[in-house]
Amino acid sequence: MPAEAPPEAVPGAPRKVARVVLLDPDDRILLLHGHEPDDPADDWWFTPGGGLEGDETREQAALRELAEETGITDVELGPLLWRRMCSFPFAGRRWYQDEWYYLARTARTFEVTPGAGDLTELERRSVVGARWWTCRELTRAHETVYPTRLAELFRRLLDEGPPVRPVTLDTEIV
Repeated sequence: MPAEAPPEAVPGAPRKVARVVLLDPDDRILLLHGHEPDDPADDWWFTPGGGLEGDETREQAALRELAEETGITDVELGPLLWRRMCSFPFAGRRWYQDEWYYLARTARTFEVTPGAGDLTELERRSVVGARWWTCRELTRAHETVYPTRLAELFRRLLDEGPPVRPVTLDTEIV
């Protein structure tokens, strides 16, 4: 799962997270490749994003995190697509997050090097790659991808466009 290290959360209160579903001009989605810091074999793909800082809005956090994790700043942030609650173990603790996924588009395809922006120490130890995926590639992937229904959601987004209202996804507990 995401590899950022937030301040300790209030027990039982979910961490507020903003994520970016970034599409290039060819309708490919950008995913980051991460792993458990002490176990590179325990790996997965995920959308850029992370926790809110201070009094920033989710939209501000989405753009900041995208810049920090990828160096990409030339994007147009679109509507809120999905919301999801999730809980997972990572880096020796259990995380509980309230994630909002925003659509964003870029006018060109960037070669992305994770850490092109400003990664935390934990992110530097656990984010190891990035790539643009077509919907077909994502549908056929054998790798672990979060959220787990991303291929289906991506296909629906391409076929139908953004939802009129944000879709609440099933809670995922890993």
